Amino acid sequence: MYKEESLQLLRQRIDLAEVLSTHLDLKRSGSSYKALCPFHEEKTPSFIVHKGDTHYHCFGCGAHGDAIAFLMSHLKMSFADAVQSLAERFQVSLESTESTQPQKGPNKALLREVLREAKRFYHFYLLHTEEGHEALQYLYQRGLDLEFIHLFEIGLSPKQSGLLQKVLAEKHFEENLMEEAGLFSRLQGGSKREFFLSRVMFPIKDALGQVVGFSARKIKEDTFGPKYLNTPETPLFKKSHILFGLSECRKRIAKEKKALLVEGQIDALRLIQEGFTITVAGQGTAFTEEHAAELIKLGVQEVFIAFDGDEAGKQAAIKVGDIFQKEGIDVRVVFLGDKEDPDSFLRSKGPEAFTKALDNGVNYLQFLVEQYSTTIPVSTPSGKHQLVQAITKRVREWNHPLMIHESLRKLAQLLEVPENLIQEEKLVQDEVFIKKNESITKPTVDPDRVLEADFLRWLLLFGSKDHLFAIATLNILPEALKVPIAQKLYRVYIQEKQEGKSADLLSIGAQLEDAEGQLFLSEILQKRINGDKAKEGCIYTMQKILERNWLFEREEIRRKIHHGKCSEEEIYLLAKRFDELKKHPPQVKIETHCGS
Repeated sequence: MYKEESLQLLRQRIDLAEVLSTHLDLKRSGSSYKALCPFHEEKTPSFIVHKGDTHYHCFGCGAHGDAIAFLMSHLKMSFADAVQSLAERFQVSLESTESTQPQKGPNKALLREVLREAKRFYHFYLLHTEEGHEALQYLYQRGLDLEFIHLFEIGLSPKQSGLLQKVLAEKHFEENLMEEAGLFSRLQGGSKREFFLSRVMFPIKDALGQVVGFSARKIKEDTFGPKYLNTPETPLFKKSHILFGLSECRKRIAKEKKALLVEGQIDALRLIQEGFTITVAGQGTAFTEEHAAELIKLGVQEVFIAFDGDEAGKQAAIKVGDIFQKEGIDVRVVFLGDKEDPDSFLRSKGPEAFTKALDNGVNYLQFLVEQYSTTIPVSTPSGKHQLVQAITKRVREWNHPLMIHESLRKLAQLLEVPENLIQEEKLVQDEVFIKKNESITKPTVDPDRVLEADFLRWLLLFGSKDHLFAIATLNILPEALKVPIAQKLYRVYIQEKQEGKSADLLSIGAQLEDAEGQLFLSEILQKRINGDKAKEGCIYTMQKILERNWLFEREEIRRKIHHGKCSEEEIYLLAKRFDELKKHPPQVKIETHCGS
């Protein structure tokens, strides 16, 4: 939680047009700016920002919001990430409110600062020292030119220990902070040494572009340790969650809903430099479900896997492809050649050939059949049966029944076997559905949450239009909402409006103290609505809320009457109330001063 004073300062500093210009091609039109809307396909600009205004609006699809809403919707940021990103852009120091709980671990802002200074030091050392010039020759031989090195801020850690420590100490960073950031390791006896020595340094950034660690490659055989060495786990760097290259590619991945996965950092950087800005890589470990979740949050619907062409790369492609197919995401596997990786392929054949390789990528199921066929003899009946069993077992473990059904149909076509033979081998199909849905009676959608989110969406985005705030408070009290977080958000919104505040997303979101509130706020902003129908839409959702509560109250009365524990007088009063409700179904009130 941040102090209200610092959030107010941030609100004053934000220039919406400047924020949007990073992501959109804004054109000046009188006192406004126009752009093609990023939230729907269009040829004529209908996305408008008035000079000095704090909100954008699209007259084509109804998208509406402020800088926070744009970052959350367009880049799929969380509320906290959006606030932090804007604070850094407009140089606002966010002061945290005092907490009764003691701070756990080091200050993350200081960790980011020390890592940023380490990145600058490594980059300078590579470019401006004799030892660095030797490393530059190695990079040039690998086909990495000076433009590449500058673009991705590649550096070099010195062979001599102590230089980085001296530089950071001069900037008043404490030794414990350097250790917490993963720059130093503690040896037996309590002494410390720099974690990276005599290695080419590739900065690892989080999704917001902040340095959280390094991937280091040794370039001399006598350098101690493995070929690649990553920053150890720190409060900022969790290698099972961080995707290399995501900060450069997040915007396009979110827009195009597709991603390209590669194995190595140099592969990723090379592809990004060549314009393939949908590329990400893991961090020296197997690609995990946590990595996949980061891409799924961005709305990815199609994944291309371009791993190394050796046997290890093919086996990795099977595992990674399965992670995405399990979640209903289409996977295509790209063949570059048995001895090729994306970096070598681009250097020898160029980006056009790589684009063609992407276009020729095979779907995951076909790739699976081809790989299994190298070890299982499909020319014999028993071999084909074994192949079918192996692949259907994997497919039936996926999470989406329709994906399973269609994939088994496709498998029957690929293997030229009757479809009913594959579909009928169920492997206890009913248990699969129970496993994936946790409970066959558990609803997957909470209708109350959906309805109340719709109501709050109209208010948060268009509450100042057509007297919607007045109409809402006339008809819906906070207690009328059944979802606790929706009720809390509505109370905060009412308080902001009654105190004459802006009631924008930044001020409202700052008062939602936990992750659930920020998640709900983000959920509200995901759906596009048409501002021209704000009054009609808001009144419709209010009517539905009133009707829901009316029916609930009638049902509660019916339940009490039939419960058998009420006195005659109590039953009489309940029946009278039931009849009154039945005769007077609710109707949204729109008084004259509310704009009727």
